[in-house]
Amino acid sequence: MYIAGGETLFVQHLGITGARTLDYFKKHMTGYRAAQKAAGMTTEAIIDEVKRSWLRGRGGAGFPTGTKWSFVPKTTAQKYLVCNADESEPGTFKDRAIIRNMPHMLVEGMIIAARAIGASRGYIYIRGEYEEEAGILEEALKEARDAGQLGKVDIFVHRGAGAYICGEETGLLNSLEGLRGEPRDKPPFPAVKGAFDGPTVVNNVETLACIPSIIMNGGAWFAGLGRIEKSGGTRLVGVSGQVNRPGLYEIPAGGATIREIIYDICGGIADDRQLRAVIPGGSSTPPLSADEIDVVYDIEPLACAGSMLGSAAMIVVSEDYCLVRLLERIVLFYERESCGQCTPCREGVAWARKILSRIERGTGTDRDISLLLSVADSINGKALCALGDAAALPIMGFVKKFRADFEAHVRGGRCPGA
Repeated sequence: MYIAGGETLFVQHLGITGARTLDYFKKHMTGYRAAQKAAGMTTEAIIDEVKRSWLRGRGGAGFPTGTKWSFVPKTTAQKYLVCNADESEPGTFKDRAIIRNMPHMLVEGMIIAARAIGASRGYIYIRGEYEEEAGILEEALKEARDAGQLGKVDIFVHRGAGAYICGEETGLLNSLEGLRGEPRDKPPFPAVKGAFDGPTVVNNVETLACIPSIIMNGGAWFAGLGRIEKSGGTRLVGVSGQVNRPGLYEIPAGGATIREIIYDICGGIADDRQLRAVIPGGSSTPPLSADEIDVVYDIEPLACAGSMLGSAAMIVVSEDYCLVRLLERIVLFYERESCGQCTPCREGVAWARKILSRIERGTGTDRDISLLLSVADSINGKALCALGDAAALPIMGFVKKFRADFEAHVRGGRCPGA
């Protein structure tokens, strides 16, 4: 783990024996003192503190957390808090590390968030493959419950079946209710009508795990950890691919460029090879070429560069890897994970994968490249949820930035990544 300057919230606790226990949490972390402090605050004061922190959602959308909480109506209806621990984006593993090493930080964050929105029931929706992590959460909840820390909220672990679509908040809520995991029409949004028809907030693991530190130290303190306007705190960045030191790193929000992360933090490209492409935020985000990496690694700078921060899962691709084959594997994943509810995603992603397969095998034509872009454009922004975009955006990004690779495949030439 590498810390690019400043204070940290997470990495110092990773890999320490006993870090997941209540005893360690009380001695070395906030130890439910933040929840006790929040119990003496009004709900408005808690939300205002989170707004001041400039904590933005760590699950992909990057929406300001305090603002999201403020959308919950002030009614007497049963309200719900749901933690999205599905972590289904390929390349992402930061939430898993939090759960494995500091589950009480997540639980305390949920206690505070539940108070802020007036929820008396919380759920941690965790993907089915995270069997060990689900057990760790159950044990942490038992410790907290036995110690009387949960107060007026009770929290339950709910295991999903491992569907990518259940990372989308309304698909997650359907699955939580025992229904087929597929997205709902919006509006109404979950803040008004979510789990079991009650007002609901869905936040991801890292987002909620930041809350205790905000309450203990103040929103202004958390905002000051960031190095870029309107983006507070630190970010956990999961780096995989062809780098010398892949792993999980914590940096100040906006505190490093992609180049600095790859070459200074991760030790450069493995075996002294050249960089070819970077997928900045998980497989659903458009790639950047090697000459586009002097961009600050945060939400707005990456958007200006034509990509997204996503779940902060950086995938590094070296010069000797076939980008056409990589894109085919990405699109195959989304084809298999589509819930099939809407036509643009169900049919379009399958068509795109078939075209890509022809190109990758060398049996495609020049027309197939243009057709692939046309199919992606017919998916992008037209599906019921973001899964269609998750396939379409990488297609458009890879083809537009690395078209020569696709042309080499269809013309029988040498693939630059061969």
